[in-house]
Amino acid sequence: MNQLDALKQFTTVVADTGDFKQLAQFQPQDATTNPSLILKAVQKPEYQPLLKDAVARFGHLPMDEVIDRLLVRFGCEILSLIPGRVSTEVDARLSFDTAATVARAHRIMALYQAEGVARERVLIKIASTWEGIQAAAELEREGIRTNLTLLFAFCQAVACGQAKVQLISPFVGRIYDWYKKSAGASWDEAAQAGANDPGVKSVRQIYQYYKKHGIATEVMGASFRNVGQITALAGCDLLTISPELLAQLAATEAPLSRVLDPAAARSLDLAAVSYDEAAFRYALNEDAMATEKLAEGIRAFCVDAVKLEALMKA
Repeated sequence: MNQLDALKQFTTVVADTGDFKQLAQFQPQDATTNPSLILKAVQKPEYQPLLKDAVARFGHLPMDEVIDRLLVRFGCEILSLIPGRVSTEVDARLSFDTAATVARAHRIMALYQAEGVARERVLIKIASTWEGIQAAAELEREGIRTNLTLLFAFCQAVACGQAKVQLISPFVGRIYDWYKKSAGASWDEAAQAGANDPGVKSVRQIYQYYKKHGIATEVMGASFRNVGQITALAGCDLLTISPELLAQLAATEAPLSRVLDPAAARSLDLAAVSYDEAAFRYALNEDAMATEKLAEGIRAFCVDAVKLEALMKA
C-alpha cells in the first residue's frame, strides 16, 4: 500500500489546488482553493476558457461579483470530480470587516445554490482575524459552513472553537518557514523535522485541545512544505495537500502509521481556555510568528486578488 492510501485510512485527504484536472488521479474526498491557486490556474492555457467565459457572460457586473462567479465556476468543476466539499474564499480585502464578509459569503453561497449545489458541499473560507471569526460564527448560526484559514496561533484556534466553526486550516508550512528564517544559520533541519517541526507541533497542540474538550470543529492541517510534515500529522481530521506532495505520497510505499489519536488526546491534562476580543488580540500580539504570518498572508492574497482582477480587465 502506498502512503497516500495508507493515510486515507485515518485522515480525510483533501486536494489543495485550483488545477482541477489533476484531481482524478488522487481521488481526494474534498478540495480547497484560494485566490493564489485560482490565479495560478487561470494562467494555464487549459483554464483560459473559464476566465474568458466569466468575462463574456458577466463582464457588465461589478468586478468583485465577476471574480466570485469565476471562483464558483471553479468550485462547481471541482465538485463534479470529488464526492465531498469544496472551500471557496471570501476576498481577503474584507478580512477586517465582519458585515462585508457575511454579505460576500451569502453571495457566494447563493451562486452555488443557483448552480444546484447543496450548502453542505461548500465551505466558505475566511481569514482567522477576530472580525473573520465573528463573521463565521454568524454564518454557522445560519447553517452556512465555514473554513477558517490563515491560522497560525493557538488563540485563533480556541476562538474558532468558541465560534463553533465547521473547520480550521492551521498553516504548517508557513509556521515552519518563519521559524527557519528566524533561526538563520543556526537552523538544524534534522532536529526540527517530523514531530519536532514547529508547524507540526502547532497542529498537534490544537488537535489535542479540541479532542480533550469535545470541540466539534474539524482540524485540517494545510500549507505543507514536505511529506515529512504530512506523515507526522497522520490521524489529523483532514489534511489538505498540494498535487505535488500527493504524487510523492502515492509514489512511496514506506510504512505509515497513525500519529494523532483522539482517545490519546482525551486522556491528556489540558486546561480549558477562552478569549474575548481583548484577550484574543493580546494573545495574538504576543505571538510574533502568528502576527507576522497572518498579516503577510492577508497581504499576499490581496495582491493576487488584484492580479486576478487585472487579468479579467485585460
